[in-house]
Amino acid sequence: MTSPPCALPPRVRLPLRRRVVPLAAVALARPLAALPPRYLRAVLQVLRVGARPSTAAQASAARTAVVAVSLRCAVHHCLQRSVAAAVVCRLKGTWPTWQTGVRTTPFAAHAWIEADGQVIDEPYPDGYYRPLLTVAPVPPRQGAR
Repeated sequence: MTSPPCALPPRVRLPLRRRVVPLAAVALARPLAALPPRYLRAVLQVLRVGARPSTAAQASAARTAVVAVSLRCAVHHCLQRSVAAAVVCRLKGTWPTWQTGVRTTPFAAHAWIEADGQVIDEPYPDGYYRPLLTVAPVPPRQGAR
């Protein structure tokens, strides 16, 4: 059995000083991606506390940085990539909407991030996958400054 052909997405070269945060996020995301779904969701729900919602530009920059430092995340490992991008956002004080879901025909699972109501840098249109797990930013409390 042969694996399907795969083309690498265009990758950005980051200066050395800008690689530290994405590399740390990729390293943290690898064991998190191995957790059972309910534990992964619980960890991400804890991480999001106190963060502002990410803008689409912030989420896109985080995903781009993760793909720039990790060939593994650039190609096939969408769960690790999405968790790492969310962690990069969190380390910068924001949180995107992290989601994982499926499509049924043909069956496939996928994980991604969203911000400002749009899927960030994915080749699939909005609604292509049906979300199963979602970790959205915590809405600000009424009366909080």
